[in-house]
Amino acid sequence: QVQLVESGGGLVQAGGSLRLSCAASGRTFSSYAMGWFRQAPGKEREFVAAISWSGVSIGYADSVKGRFTISRDDAKNTVYLQMNSLKPDDTALYYCAAVHGLSWSRRLGSYEHWGQGTQVTVSS
Repeated sequence: QVQLVESGGGLVQAGGSLRLSCAASGRTFSSYAMGWFRQAPGKEREFVAAISWSGVSIGYADSVKGRFTISRDDAKNTVYLQMNSLKPDDTALYYCAAVHGLSWSRRLGSYEHWGQGTQVTVSS
């Protein structure tokens, strides 16, 4: 069982930056692909970024490409999402997710474990 705890959310002005962290329990973190998703009020949860278990393969949603960077530190059992040039449309609850063995996936249903989320609010 993997438990995920997100942190780093907050209120920021448009154009600002935040770095989200997702700390995972368990000794097999390095064998999990990790993803970030977000859900704005009244909208469905959507894919943001993901990284393979090896860290070699990475994917981004078109809406964040060039602004967000996902990375992982297996020594710290942590995955990060660096968010730059934030826009009001980035306002959402951001979730971390994990799946064992896959490269990475954009599909919510592919992920086995989810965190509780961290709120990101971008003011205009």
